Amino acid sequence: MKYEDTILAAIAGFVDTLGFAALFGLFTAHVTGNFVLIGAALAGFGTGVLLKLAVFPAFVCGVVLSSLLVRALPARHARQGARVLHAVQAVLMFGFCLAGVSVAPITQSDSLPVIATGVIGALAMGVQNAHSRLIQRPGVPHTVMTGNVTQAILDALDMLSASADEAMHAAVRARFAKTMLAIVAFAAGALAGAMGLRYAGFWALLVPACALVGLSLTTGEHERVATPGRA
Repeated sequence: MKYEDTILAAIAGFVDTLGFAALFGLFTAHVTGNFVLIGAALAGFGTGVLLKLAVFPAFVCGVVLSSLLVRALPARHARQGARVLHAVQAVLMFGFCLAGVSVAPITQSDSLPVIATGVIGALAMGVQNAHSRLIQRPGVPHTVMTGNVTQAILDALDMLSASADEAMHAAVRARFAKTMLAIVAFAAGALAGAMGLRYAGFWALLVPACALVGLSLTTGEHERVATPGRA
């Protein structure tokens, strides 16, 4: 699908922001950010240490699950790996939505239902993070934007350079356009996630869940699974 990375970037921004705002500063997509928050909480500058500790193994399980599912596909169905991952993530996203709705309003960060909600969200985003590693296709990262912003700045400098030939400029312009589209989509998704939480609570997660259902039905024909021995 032509705009798959753009949609996935918007989903990542949406879910990460909603989870951060609703679950005491929890990152579900950018899970390593939780290490910073755990350190701050242990020093007395935050809450929800147990919640943030619990989501890391959940994120790992999401990645492992994705790998097992994709690598288990018969060779003749290997190109359907992307659809499988989108479908699994969609199911987990619906679960994240329903779990959040069932525990709202959330007042205690380390209660078991709240931790379970965060775990399901981390599982879902673990699947999305694994996607770009398991499915080989042209594209840009869509869950963490730091690398994309860095690349966009470098590409902008290259486009301003007079020393590069036209072919290089064309390649850089194409990459810059894709990268900026993902960055803008992530930012728009972040804003939408915050507004969705404010006006719809965890029900707002139906938006990324339905988007993932759409992706599961429309993508996967051109991808190649990153499994040794498969063409």
